[in-house]
Amino acid sequence: MSNANINAVFYADTYHPIQAGSIDGTDTLPHDNAVYRAVLCSAAGLYDPFGDPKVIGDPYCTVFVGRLSRLTDEESLRKAMSKYGTVKNLRLVRHIVTGASQGYAFVEYETEREMRRAYEDAHHSLIDDHEVIVDYYRQHLMPGWIPRRLGGGLGGKKESGQLRFGGRERPFRAPLRPIPYADLQRLGIPPPPEGRYMSRFQVPSPPRRHRRSADRDDSSRKHHKHREHSHQQKKRSTSRDYDFLDH
Repeated sequence: MSNANINAVFYADTYHPIQAGSIDGTDTLPHDNAVYRAVLCSAAGLYDPFGDPKVIGDPYCTVFVGRLSRLTDEESLRKAMSKYGTVKNLRLVRHIVTGASQGYAFVEYETEREMRRAYEDAHHSLIDDHEVIVDYYRQHLMPGWIPRRLGGGLGGKKESGQLRFGGRERPFRAPLRPIPYADLQRLGIPPPPEGRYMSRFQVPSPPRRHRRSADRDDSSRKHHKHREHSHQQKKRSTSRDYDFLDH
């Protein structure tokens, strides 16, 4: 196997539990009970990504920070993440009964530019001597998302026996076997992007906010009005110049 094949990877834009459980994104059957549970949750619509009342803020300005030390508190996390921009909101997820940190948090920045800086530069940085992972806010921005507690999620450790692929930490490998296009289409799983694989060393870009057509129309109208205004000013200025010459 060549180094080019080893380093050729791709990332998931949408979430499908069966695909997430596949090292190359081509599995068509659940390979563990957790994947099967996630498939049932997805098919039955049992998970509502917008149903958590604790979730606030702009998802396009928010990053997920995982693998935090259980000793890291809100103050030390805010200090660490403020290196990349102005932190607007921060939620360190804690156990509902004990109040102990669950080891992950969500950090919202003032702007998308600051979020992207944190996404690129804070990944694998050290906070309280723990190497953290940083990702975009998949709960709201990744279609089909199912969290780990329901058998989904991404990443994971080998010891858990529930590795999930297609994310930043564990991308899909370029398939070395024939791709079962018909079966993937039947299950609604997007096939690997043959010929358009990325290098393992490239940073996948988080989703960008789509401007609404109304916003584009409004921007176009403002630009048109600005051009008309500039044209009128130019005409008045030219008229005054001619009046001055006549006198």
